[in-house]
Amino acid sequence: MRVVSLCPSNTELVEYLGKTDVLVGLDDYSDWPESIQHLPRVGPDLSIDMEKVAALKPDLVLASLSVPGMEKNIEALDAYSLPYITLNPNSLEDIAADILTLGDALGIPKIGKEKANQFNNDIQHYRNLSNQITVKPAIYWEWWPKPIFTPGNANWLTEISVLAGAANVFSDHAEANVQTDWDTVKRKNPDHVCMVWVGVKEEKMNPELVKKRPGWEDMDAIKNNHIHVLEESLYCRPSPRLLEGLDKLFKLLHPHLFQGDQ
Repeated sequence: MRVVSLCPSNTELVEYLGKTDVLVGLDDYSDWPESIQHLPRVGPDLSIDMEKVAALKPDLVLASLSVPGMEKNIEALDAYSLPYITLNPNSLEDIAADILTLGDALGIPKIGKEKANQFNNDIQHYRNLSNQITVKPAIYWEWWPKPIFTPGNANWLTEISVLAGAANVFSDHAEANVQTDWDTVKRKNPDHVCMVWVGVKEEKMNPELVKKRPGWEDMDAIKNNHIHVLEESLYCRPSPRLLEGLDKLFKLLHPHLFQGDQ
């Protein structure tokens, strides 16, 4: 089977199923796992070169609607009469369902079911841990600094926050993606600021600039120096790697529970 993935989260789902051997092409932003970085590239996820995709003669293309603007890829796939499935997860439940869907599409339904069960069991493990946390710190997730974008209630990062024994300060907004401003964040007074700028590597983010925003010196997160630069690849992609990010976040927020770990 020959498969082309058009976004990083799809590529990571294939890896979770242990089937990277079927991949013959990737979008430009699929940077994990290392073992497939030699594969041909078909362009950035919002500007896929469908001629390059077609030239790879795929049996299946893994499309996505996880980012606004990806609709163009679906139109181009139809125009080229290429076989595809479209994944568009917003929640951890959606990701589990996509594991099943992709397992079926790759002809490994049994493995898909096993891996979906594993994913759900791992989530339950953190749910049990989070239930032991009596004081839930408030997190402000920053997806983009200017204008400020942050995840709302319909986004997986609200779920990840709860599973990490915390709360997303913008969970009172129903939508998945919220545009806000510095004053609103200040009024919410989060205990922690988590910087996960989409598409930006950690070394390019400067927490010192966050401290200098007008009035933010009065926020608890700033007073306690709880500004965290995190890997956007572990928090901004709807894939099973969110569990790796969840584990890191839990230990970051509740280090006292892990003092005996090496």
